Amino acid sequence: MRFAASLWGLALLLAQLGLVLANQVHQQVNDLFGHNGSGSATTHTNNWAVLVCSSRYWFNYRHMANTLAMYRTLKRLGMPDSNIILMLADDVACSARNPFPATVYANSGRQMDLYGDAVEVDYRGYEVTVESFLRLLTGRHAPHTPPSKRLLSDASSNVFIYMTGHGGNEFLKFQDNEEVSAFDIADAIEQMSEKRRFNKLLFVIDTCQANTMYSKFYSPNVISTGSSAIGESSYSHHNDVDLGTAVIDSYTHYILQYLETLGKTSRATLQDFFNTYDPARIHSHPGISTELSPTQPDGILVTDFFGGVVSVEVTPKADELDPLRTAGSAGWVSGRRRGARGIGEGGQSSPSPSPMKGPPMRRTEGVRGWANPTERQTEGGWVGNAALSAVLLGIGGYLLIDPRTDRPGIKRE
Repeated sequence: MRFAASLWGLALLLAQLGLVLANQVHQQVNDLFGHNGSGSATTHTNNWAVLVCSSRYWFNYRHMANTLAMYRTLKRLGMPDSNIILMLADDVACSARNPFPATVYANSGRQMDLYGDAVEVDYRGYEVTVESFLRLLTGRHAPHTPPSKRLLSDASSNVFIYMTGHGGNEFLKFQDNEEVSAFDIADAIEQMSEKRRFNKLLFVIDTCQANTMYSKFYSPNVISTGSSAIGESSYSHHNDVDLGTAVIDSYTHYILQYLETLGKTSRATLQDFFNTYDPARIHSHPGISTELSPTQPDGILVTDFFGGVVSVEVTPKADELDPLRTAGSAGWVSGRRRGARGIGEGGQSSPSPSPMKGPPMRRTEGVRGWANPTERQTEGGWVGNAALSAVLLGIGGYLLIDPRTDRPGIKRE
């Protein structure tokens, strides 16, 4: 009888240990594939952008204007400079052929200088290469590469990639010296997906036969669009007679014209954005690819890619945070109200740290806060499992080792 009870206690102990190990493996699998305890995907907390002008020389003025105009729009919609990687030959503003030194304009009226003092070029001149672009996407940098030249995105980041230059069927030229193929970009995006470097990705390209550049994509959560179909050219919009060259491409001109109507809190969707495409005005047929995205464009906001992410937390009023004024009537316990966050728990009670002085450091907007309820529940479950395991271990030890077996007097009873 004693032996059977001992086996029963040992079986309970092993079953509980198996449950603990199963919970641990389940949590590790969720962490690996970017899911929380409820099985939902990792949330979107920050936006990043990679803007690439693959051309150089004065006669490609419009490509640099395309990129700088897109750069300005992203900043206007709230994306911080720290989250924008700008790749630009940067040989136009100070060119000897520029009659308006240190300026770049995207319209013949020259109403807005896109260059100015607030442009931060991360890859300049001959740093703009196919290798540097692919390393940027995949995160495979040399150890000495500074943070300003890195795409520091993660599984909760929405990444926007914009490219402009001269291209053809499934290739884009870089500074008239080398080419990146549609296969190269497709494989780089797949590496990004495997490394959990984005939540969703929007790929936009303005070049000749642009739609062929995303024809080889195969990674999930990617939406792509281009300015022209296979066999079509991508045309400039208009020239500036004083500059003697075109100042912007048609496709980029019209999408920027639409983006200028939006604000930081706009509820316009990507479908609204795509609906503005007019082949008659653009003089080519823009393409759209949504097959790789489980969420259709009408369910994704434009600002989910073109703007910044703002986190808002509703906190109690100032008088509700005073325990002396609200004790008893407001249900405070140990100096704080039930259910409210206190000091050290991410609540408003904690004073904001002073910003560090010195050069600005690249950071990610919307950094994850304190553990979510699922994580706290998991932590609590571990404590309960450990306590139950200890109890079962004690019962098993008592059943296996009975001190009365060493007391003959009790045995006789």
